[in-house]
Amino acid sequence: MPEEELVELKFRLYDGSDIGPFRYSPTSTVAMLKERIFSDWPKDKKIVPKTANDIKLISAGKILENNKTVGQCKVPFGELPKGTITMHVVVQPPLTKAKTGSRWPRKWIAGKKNNL
Repeated sequence: MPEEELVELKFRLYDGSDIGPFRYSPTSTVAMLKERIFSDWPKDKKIVPKTANDIKLISAGKILENNKTVGQCKVPFGELPKGTITMHVVVQPPLTKAKTGSRWPRKWIAGKKNNL
């Protein structure tokens, strides 16, 4: 593959520091990028992802889906010269659903029982 086809990306963390830049094939997936970020995550940060799935990548204001490729995520910038694309990194563990027997908050239910 000719080198000029590679896409240069860097990943901006919450504190303004960067991971990268690295060069990727346009066929690389967002999931592959997340794995690279996870393996290169600086050890001195307060916020650390536990898995690559805790990482969200944002480019051009959109959260990127794991199955998309780098080529699909590139935003056409017209005739701008080639350069490094910066993607923003957010650490957000997947939400877990609370398993409760009721839709109502326990505090509210307890209060209603006392008023009955």
